[in-house]
Amino acid sequence: MTSNKEIITSSDFRRMIAGAYSEFLLEYENLNQLNAASLSDSGEIGTNLLRTMGAAAAALVDAKEEGIGPLAKRTSDSAILGARGNSGVVLSQIFRGLSKGLSGKYDARSSDIGKAFQYGILYAHRSIPDSKERPIITVAKGVAKGAYYAVRANLPISEILEAALIAGEKELQRTKAQYGFIDAGGQGMMVLLTGCMKGLDGNFVSPSLSLSTNFKTSNQVPKPEVDLVRPYCVSFLVKHSKVDVYDVERILQKIGNAVIVQKHGNNTRVHLHTDHPGLIIEQAVGWGNLHDVKIDNMAQYHESSVMTEQAEALAIIAVASDAVMSEKMKKAGAGLIITGGKGMNPSVGDFVNAVHSDFAKQYIILPNSKNLVLVVEQVQELLGDRVANLKTPDMQSGLQALKLYKKEQSLAENVRNMQPLVK
Repeated sequence: MTSNKEIITSSDFRRMIAGAYSEFLLEYENLNQLNAASLSDSGEIGTNLLRTMGAAAAALVDAKEEGIGPLAKRTSDSAILGARGNSGVVLSQIFRGLSKGLSGKYDARSSDIGKAFQYGILYAHRSIPDSKERPIITVAKGVAKGAYYAVRANLPISEILEAALIAGEKELQRTKAQYGFIDAGGQGMMVLLTGCMKGLDGNFVSPSLSLSTNFKTSNQVPKPEVDLVRPYCVSFLVKHSKVDVYDVERILQKIGNAVIVQKHGNNTRVHLHTDHPGLIIEQAVGWGNLHDVKIDNMAQYHESSVMTEQAEALAIIAVASDAVMSEKMKKAGAGLIITGGKGMNPSVGDFVNAVHSDFAKQYIILPNSKNLVLVVEQVQELLGDRVANLKTPDMQSGLQALKLYKKEQSLAENVRNMQPLVK
């Protein structure tokens, strides 16, 4: 390695994140081919980790120059909302710990990075509800242990990362002996660390072009199928934009939801849902030259039977694998549908956006997949008592649970009545 640094700057941090994303782009298909004793999203761990890492990397693309602490916080927030699948939630918690460890710092010493990773392992372990230690955590602990001893020896960051990799690989091989195969989650930890190491050296292919692929990041979330309170879908292009992307997002999030702001050179593409489209356009006129302005009233596409001027007291958010299942869920009583299935797991942000559509005051979530156990638990942590997780393991369990749903009853009563059907 060539990066023999003691002080890690915000530019170094940006390269580490970009390098990690680049490495996942190279390795995610290989990860999908591995078995997974860590978590239940076997066959999808690579995709879930890539999409979660993509959310973290996208957060820094247009970020202004800031200290490493604020950048780590931005990365953490985006990874948490962009987390897909159980493995993605674990990865997002590592970024959460890094953010905590680097909080308030403009630059960081190598020892700060090593200590911050300790927080990451702690949060990642806490994110898994049962007491059984999974290989992904075993490997992560090995990585942290290797980093710890390198930090104590006052080694530069390059040697800390190298020591962490060696220790992690040792634990990965130990779990291989235990389970009989290389665990996808544990190997994902190695991919993360290798990418960070390459990024620090600048020895990676820039992933900037790949951020526009079909892998959705946390601020590119599908809208719920019903949004009654903000029925207008507004989209437009601002050419020769005069304002920063994050300033635009901050303004729009106060007057709408499902906000997507994408920067393309000097142009900015905007999408959101609102009940005041005229106000949006008035704001945007001052940002640059407006083009391709489109305003659709989404309410006209829904049956009158679901229209209401006030938010419901309670509603069901259900995950459906396709259009046929979506229709079955809606007929059975689901108020909001989020599309999800193999290879396209919804993110934490998808559920948060559905809740923020204000369709109802409280929600019962039917994830209808074991892959989404940690995702919905992360949603609960973010939104508190506003949501309940019924932990339905598959689509049929979700349909069975919906048979006992009664909208006139409270959230607690419905959960109590529906829970016995969840197997």
